[in-house]
Amino acid sequence: MNKTTLDIKVIAGSTREGRFSDKAALWIVEEIKKQEGVAVEMLDLRDYEMPFFNEPMSPGFKQEPYKNEAVTRFTKKIAEGDAFVIVTPEYNHGTSGVLKNALDWVYPEWNNKPVAFVSYGGVGGARATEQLRLNAIELQMAPIRNSVHIPGEQYFQVLFGKMDVKELFASVSKQAETMIPQLLWWTRALKNARG
Repeated sequence: MNKTTLDIKVIAGSTREGRFSDKAALWIVEEIKKQEGVAVEMLDLRDYEMPFFNEPMSPGFKQEPYKNEAVTRFTKKIAEGDAFVIVTPEYNHGTSGVLKNALDWVYPEWNNKPVAFVSYGGVGGARATEQLRLNAIELQMAPIRNSVHIPGEQYFQVLFGKMDVKELFASVSKQAETMIPQLLWWTRALKNARG
């Protein structure tokens, strides 16, 4: 990859059967690909079966990599990324347990990198995003202001076959058009700062 190419990782934050996060993640990947100078990769948490975080040492203080193979692969992918888009459902006013667990396994590899959010569910997943912003700050990330919030009523219409998924994504495309340039601005700024 070219040194000036921005490496964006999109994380699909649900692993449940019948999930929507993979559809939303693939959509935002395609939206980001429309920009010049970016490489985008989707990280599906189904491909990283990490146990609940159970190490005696926090990732911020570990002296050597954790031995779990899925954790090692996931950490390597996070280290590669210059920025992240986290796609999250909203469960009980928060994010999914599997996504929070994935965040908890990693620390220095998240540091000083921007993150944007695509959320769905009640009130467009805004409460899950709000919690993730707090987590991101503790991980020394830079959560950007603009997000994509997919309203629950539209999301559920797609789930029950009453609305086409393309129609749903078209209805939130303006949100993506404001979020992506902001994410890329911060990605360039922080990549230069880290360099």
